[in-house]
Amino acid sequence: MNLKALGWNEFFEEEFSQYKEQGYEVGRVALEHKKIYRVLSEYGELLGEVSGKMRFNALDRGDYPAVGDWVVISARPEEQKATIHAVLPRKSKFSRKAAGLTTEEQIVASNVDTIFLVNALNADFNVRRIERYILSAWESGANPVIILSKSDLCEEIEEKIAEVETVAFGIPIIPISAEKNIGLDQLAPYLDEGQTIALLGSSGVGKSTLTNTLIGHQKQQVKEVRDGDDRGRHTTTHREMIVLEQGGILIDTPGMRELQLWEADEGLSHSFSDVESFAEQCKFRDCKHQKEPGCAIQQAISDGSLDIDRYNSYVKLQKELAYLERKENQRAALAEKAKWKQISNNQKKVKY
Repeated sequence: MNLKALGWNEFFEEEFSQYKEQGYEVGRVALEHKKIYRVLSEYGELLGEVSGKMRFNALDRGDYPAVGDWVVISARPEEQKATIHAVLPRKSKFSRKAAGLTTEEQIVASNVDTIFLVNALNADFNVRRIERYILSAWESGANPVIILSKSDLCEEIEEKIAEVETVAFGIPIIPISAEKNIGLDQLAPYLDEGQTIALLGSSGVGKSTLTNTLIGHQKQQVKEVRDGDDRGRHTTTHREMIVLEQGGILIDTPGMRELQLWEADEGLSHSFSDVESFAEQCKFRDCKHQKEPGCAIQQAISDGSLDIDRYNSYVKLQKELAYLERKENQRAALAEKAKWKQISNNQKKVKY
C-alpha cells in the first residue's frame, strides 16, 4: 500500500524519524476489536497486537491505538502480523466520555482532516444535538462539515438550514440524499487522496447509506428507522477506516444515542462565540447573568438578539464540562498513585 494514499505526510514523517533510525516500520489502524488491530501498511493488511512494554506503560484507554492512528510496528509480513510499539502523536482526535459510570476518554477517530456531522432532516432533527457535535468537532482539531441527510424526505429544507446556521457559524452545511444521489457532488472536495473524513452522528441518520454510496457497494447493513419518531437502530457496530477508490479515506462510526463530552474548553468558546461576545459586554466582570445590573446577556435575551434556549444550552454544557474536569482530575490522581505503587512493589521484588 502507498502510505501517502493512507494519509501519511511530513507531520508524521518527522514524528516517526526517531523510530525509523531504530529499524521500526509504520502502519495505520483501520479496525480495533478487543485490543486486536487491523493495521494497513506497505505490506498490506497486518494483524497487530500491542507489545508488553506498551501495555505496561498505558495508563488508560487513550494510550492504546485508536482507529485512524499511525502506529510504530515490527512487521512480520510472512505471518501477516505485526507488534505495535507506540502510537505516533495525533494531529487531531474526536473524543467522547466512554459509556458507563467511569470517567474515561474514548477516542472515536484520530488524525481526521474533516468531520462530517450527519443529521437527518426528519422527525429526529435536533439543533441542540447539532450544537453538541459541533462543540466536540472544534475541540478535535478537525474541520466540521454539517451533512443534512434524507433531504428527499423534507419539504422545509431552507428553514432547517436557517435553523442550523444559528448555531453553526462559518461551517459548511450540505443537504444531501444518498438514497436519491442528491447533493453528493458537493462532498467531492473533501475526498481527495490522503484526506481523512470521519462520519459522526446519531443512529438512523443515514451514515451507513452514505458510506455504501461513497464506497460504491453495499458494505454496511442498512436498517429502517423506527415508526413514529424516526429514531434509528444501530447498524454500524464498530469503527472502521476504509480507503475509497476515488482517493479519500473514510472512518465510519456506530451511531451515538448520546454524545457525552470529553475535553471541550476551546470548542466551547469557538462554538458559542456569540454568547461569550455578549458576556464580555456585561458591566461587571464576575456577572452571573441573572439579575445583575448591566447584564448584556439578559439584555440580549430580552431584545431577541440571543435565543434563550441557546444560552441555556451554553450554561448546561459549561456545567457538564466543569463536572467532568473534577472527575478526571480525581481519576488521574488515583491512576498516578497506582502507577507508583506498582513501580515500588516491582523494586521490592527485585531487591529481595
